[in-house]
Amino acid sequence: MRRLLTILALGCSLCMVACSSGGKTVTRIDENSTTDLSGKWNDTDSRLVADEMITSCLTSPRIEKIIGEMGRTPTVVIGKVRNKSHEHISVETFIKDMERALLNSGAADFVANSSERAELRNEVMDQRGNATEETAKELGMETGADWMLTGTINTIVDQEGGQSVIFYQVDLELTDLQSHKKLWMGDKKIKKFISKDSVKL
Repeated sequence: MRRLLTILALGCSLCMVACSSGGKTVTRIDENSTTDLSGKWNDTDSRLVADEMITSCLTSPRIEKIIGEMGRTPTVVIGKVRNKSHEHISVETFIKDMERALLNSGAADFVANSSERAELRNEVMDQRGNATEETAKELGMETGADWMLTGTINTIVDQEGGQSVIFYQVDLELTDLQSHKKLWMGDKKIKKFISKDSVKL
């Protein structure tokens, strides 16, 4: 009897799952694959733009010359990247993609941004009264950044009937924190043509 109840309960659970899914099929795909369903900014755009622009920045003749004159690895902090486009874009994901590209390049170090530093400082303060003297970290021992990377994401939309063209432009600037001199400026453009019965932007 117990076995029969278990089978019935399992059957009901499977039925509920099938009914709630509404016939939807989910297939896992490679996270590095290029998938463009809506034509809007997506994870592939974020990753490719970050990789290309960080590489362009750190391999530019001007930056390579400055790094050579410094005689050490520069430290970079990523500041604000403003989304000025017409659509919602996860700026945080784009920033993380840039941080990953920056760290993996080996050409520069990077430090936590302002919001992350506030959280880290709170942890250091907490350690002062709760951690052992040997393991507690001290305030005022942070590594200061040499340069700050900031940017904007803009779009232009041209639409007629069931066809549209979305033009994305990502602009990044690298600034010296001591002198406020602009060391590098770069941009990446993406244009997407979308054709369908009804376009909603």
